[in-house]
Order: sequence, then C-alpha cells, then structure tokens
Amino acid sequence: MSADSNPADEILDIVDENDEVVGQAPRGEAYARGMRHRCVFIQARDADGRIFVHRRTATKLVFPSLYDMWVGGVVGAGESYDDAALREAEEELGVSGLPRPVPLFKFLYEAPSSDPEQIWQTWWSAVYEVRCELPVDPQAEEVAWHAFVPQAELEARLGEWEWVPDGLAAYERLRAYRASAAPTD
Repeated sequence: MSADSNPADEILDIVDENDEVVGQAPRGEAYARGMRHRCVFIQARDADGRIFVHRRTATKLVFPSLYDMWVGGVVGAGESYDDAALREAEEELGVSGLPRPVPLFKFLYEAPSSDPEQIWQTWWSAVYEVRCELPVDPQAEEVAWHAFVPQAELEARLGEWEWVPDGLAAYERLRAYRASAAPTD
C-alpha cells in the first residue's frame, strides 16, 4: 500500500469460519460490518532474543494508542499469509532483507467489538516469528514508541500497559503452543 493511499480503501479477502474466501471488501467496510478477514501476527526478536514491543499511533484504524508485542496487519486480497507476514514485518520494522518469518499456527480471533456501531470483531490470524538483526526504523505513522524488551519485562508489563486485545489472545496462544512443544522429561 502506498504512503498516500487510505488504509480503509485496501481490498481484503472476506473469509468464512473455515478460512475459505467468500468475497472481497474494502478494509474500512470489513471493519465496520464485522466481516471476517485475515491477519498476520509476527513476533520479532533481536539478536539477543529480546521481543519488539511498540505502542500504536493514535491514528490507527484498529486499537489506536495501545501497546502491541507483534508486528503485522491485514492480509490483502489474493495475498498469501506468508507474503503478508514478510511484507508487514518489513514495513512495520522499517527494514528490508528480513528473513522470511516462520509460520507457527493459525487461530480464529473472535471478540465483541468496543464500537457500539459494530457488534463483532473476527479474523483468521496466522502467527509467525522472525529474527531481526537489522537496525529497525519503524514507520512513524504506525508506531509511536518502540523497544526490544526481554521476555521477563514483557511478562511484567502485561498487567501494567493497555495491550491490543487480539495481540494478547495471540500471545496467550503462543505461550500454550510453546508449552505444548516443550520437551518433557
């Protein structure tokens, strides 16, 4: 998406409960009508294993001014999850030449909307991880503040900062995923 275009005009694939494409709609309409679409969540870690955390700008369409431990965003119409993950990670981190994010799992995010005009929020969410050893320069229109933080600090901030709800849901699922993948004695 070019810098001068309106994110609300971006065309998204609309999907059903099985993540099958059933139509297309502009992003603004998909949000306003609670139409199920696709998103990617990428956990970016630096060379020391610290997690990229940021505060979204006040102008974001969804969850303005909240903290997030993911980079990512919507999957455009006809775009694959994998391509969207790389595009979004590079855009939000402000880098190029990032390794391809590694897919971990998908889940269906569903929650009541905080907007009284919209009853429901729902999107298929693909979760990835990527190592970013490049100096980051996040987009000023997307990221108001950022830092790479150790896992322990992220955990401590979970109860202190106001986080994006879908990011918290993805983070809880990531912790469960990692716990289930951990070797047992």
